[in-house]
Amino acid sequence: MVNERSKRADAATEADEATGTREEARVPRGPRRIDVAAVLTGAEGLVVAGFGVVSLVLLVTRRPDDTTQAATLAATVLALSVLPLAAARGLWLRRRWSRGPSMIVQLIALPVAWQLGRNGGGSLAAAVVLALAAVVVLGCLVNPKATEALGIGRG
Repeated sequence: MVNERSKRADAATEADEATGTREEARVPRGPRRIDVAAVLTGAEGLVVAGFGVVSLVLLVTRRPDDTTQAATLAATVLALSVLPLAAARGLWLRRRWSRGPSMIVQLIALPVAWQLGRNGGGSLAAAVVLALAAVVVLGCLVNPKATEALGIGRG
């Protein structure tokens, strides 16, 4: 029976090699917490990049009072989107360095959420979503299983 299983496994491996495919789903990726943190951090980065693109579009389609200030705002917002996007990619690929930048983004997001919440109305809903995302990501990244999977804390 064991010999038959081994033959089937060998045949499957040969078939994968012949077709050029591999079954990577069988390889454990580690804690899902890191995937959750990566997705939420990436979503935050995409939202920030979206604001940067909107700022650029408004710069081109409308005549701002101060073109230099509007261009600087758009460039700054787009540059700020790079950190969460890079951190999200690093988390997804299980890179050790990515935990710090992602945590920094979340720690910056908390006061931003606080300020949004003070405005009330639709900003309050955005503030709640942002604060929840930040707290969830921080919780995921300080979890001992996640830190171990990222290789943090090893001697």
